[in-house]
Amino acid sequence: MSDLIDKTSDFVTKLLAEKLPETCLYHNLTHTRRVVKSIKEIIAGSSLNQGDNEILVLAAFFHDVGYIEGALDHEKTSAIVATEFLSSEGVDANIIEKVTACILATKITSTPTTELEKIIRDADASHFAKDYFQEASEFLRKELKLQKICSYSKSQWLNENIKMLQTTHTFYTDYAKENWQTKKEKNIDFMMDEKQRIKKEKIKKKELVLKQKLKADDPDKAIQSVFRITLKNHIKLSDIADTKANILLSVNAIIISIALSNLIPKLDNPSNSYLIVPTMIFLLFTVTAIILSVLATRPNVTSGKFTKEDVVNKKVNLLFFGNFHKMSLTEFDWAMQEMLNDKDYIYSSMTKDLYFLGLVLQKKYSILRLTYTIFMAGIIISVIAFAVAFHFAGTNV
Repeated sequence: MSDLIDKTSDFVTKLLAEKLPETCLYHNLTHTRRVVKSIKEIIAGSSLNQGDNEILVLAAFFHDVGYIEGALDHEKTSAIVATEFLSSEGVDANIIEKVTACILATKITSTPTTELEKIIRDADASHFAKDYFQEASEFLRKELKLQKICSYSKSQWLNENIKMLQTTHTFYTDYAKENWQTKKEKNIDFMMDEKQRIKKEKIKKKELVLKQKLKADDPDKAIQSVFRITLKNHIKLSDIADTKANILLSVNAIIISIALSNLIPKLDNPSNSYLIVPTMIFLLFTVTAIILSVLATRPNVTSGKFTKEDVVNKKVNLLFFGNFHKMSLTEFDWAMQEMLNDKDYIYSSMTKDLYFLGLVLQKKYSILRLTYTIFMAGIIISVIAFAVAFHFAGTNV
C-alpha cells in the first residue's frame, strides 16, 4: 500500500484517540482496524486493481470517524472528514468521490450497487462471521444504551441479533459467501441455543417462584411447622426438668452420705445430744427433697392397649408409646395405616400428644419448684437449728 494509507492510518488513529466519545464502546479504533483487516482479506481473495484496493482501505479507515460528532448521520460526517483530509493530501477528486461513495454505502439502510460498495459492506459486517461476534455485539448493546439511542435487555438483544443475521443481513460478495457464511450460521446456531437456554431458565425460575408461592400458601406446612417446633420445645423443657431433678437428687444423696458417715455416729455420745434435733431436721428436708426429685423424674406408663373402636372413633393417640406397647405389631400397623390415611386424625393425635406432654411438663415443673423450695428452706432451717443447738450447748456448759 502507498504512503497515503500510512498517513491515513496515523490521522484516523490520532483523531479517534483525541475526539471519539468514551461512550463509543463498539464504533472505535478496534472496530476500524477489524474492518480494514477484513477489507484486506477480501482483497487478497479478489482480482481488483491497485487503485480499487487503495480506495477500499481508505474508505475502511474513514467509514466510522463521523462518530466523533455523534451517531446520527455519522456516514455523512465521515465522508466530509475523508474529503477534507484526502484533498489536503492532493488526492484526485475522482478517487475521493469513490472513497466517499464507499463510506456512504456502509449506512445499514442503503443498498450497495458497485463491487467496491459490496466489499466494504461485507467487511463492515464481517464480525457476524467471527469468533469475537458475541463480544462485539455486547459492546454495541452497551454503546446504544450509553448514547441513549435504545436500551435492550440481554434477552431482547439476543432476539434482535438473531433477527438481524437470519432475515435482515446478507453477504454481497462471492468471497464472503464462500468463506464467512458458514461461520455466520454457526453464530446463529449458538444464539438459538442460547435463546433456548434462557427460555428454559425462565421456565425454571417461574416454576420455582410458583413452587415457593404454593409452599408459602400451603396451610399444612405452617401447621406442621407449629407442631414440630412446639413439640421440640416441650421435649427440650422436659429434658431441662429431668436434668435439674437429677442435680437435686445427686446433691442431696451426697449430703446424706456425708451426714451418715460423719454426723450420725457422733449422736451416740450423750454429750452430743444437742445435735439430734437439728440433724433430724436436716435429714428430714434432705430426704424430702430426694423423694420429690424422684417423683419429678419417675415415668408414668399407661395401660398400653387400645381397641379398634378407639381407632375408628379417633380416641387413641398412637404417637405415644404408652398407648400401644402391649399391642401386637399387626394391630399397631393396622392402626397406624388408619391414622396416616386420615389427615384430621393425624393432627388430632399430634394435638393430644402436645397436650398431654404439656400436662407432664406442668407436673414436673410444679414438683421441681416445690423441691427447690424445700431444699432451700431445709438448708436455711437446718443451719439455724444447728446454730441454736450450738448456742444452748455452749450456755449449758
